[in-house]
Parts: sequence; structure tokens; C-alpha cells
Amino acid sequence: MQPVKMYTTAVCPYCIRAKQFLHSKGVTEIEEIRVDSNPDERQKMMSATGRRTVPQIYIGSTHVGGHDDLIALDARGGLDALLHQS
Repeated sequence: MQPVKMYTTAVCPYCIRAKQFLHSKGVTEIEEIRVDSNPDERQKMMSATGRRTVPQIYIGSTHVGGHDDLIALDARGGLDALLHQS
């Protein structure tokens, strides 16, 4: 399974939902990078993604986007393929 990295904050409901959804898809480990406690990480996230909002989700080297993007990717049938890409 591809590694999953997620930029989050402590009180973000969409971050919590995204983590729960990924766990339901079999993801057991998520590298969580808290941008609320580390402003430098927020700057890195914004530079890499062009977005200010969390969550920002990476599966492997692919930037998926936020919670809604994750759900849309799954609805199109692309999430499982991305998670299990070798």
C-alpha cells in the first residue's frame, strides 16, 4: 500500500473525516503533519500544493487534495488503484 501523508490541524473536522475514511479503505498508517503547531510546515504545504486549507492529502507522491477531493477520487473509482499502486 502506498504511504499516506496528510497536513492537518488539531480541530479540523474534515481532517478527522478524511482519516476515518482512509482507515475504512484499509490504510493503517498516516503520516500526519500538524500545520497549526508548526508554521514552517504550513508554508511548505502551501508552496507544494498552492492551497491554504487542510487537510491536504498525499498518497505516495500524488497530491490528492482535500477531503472533498478524496471522496470524489473514490467515487470515480481511482482511490483504491492509487492506494495499491506499485
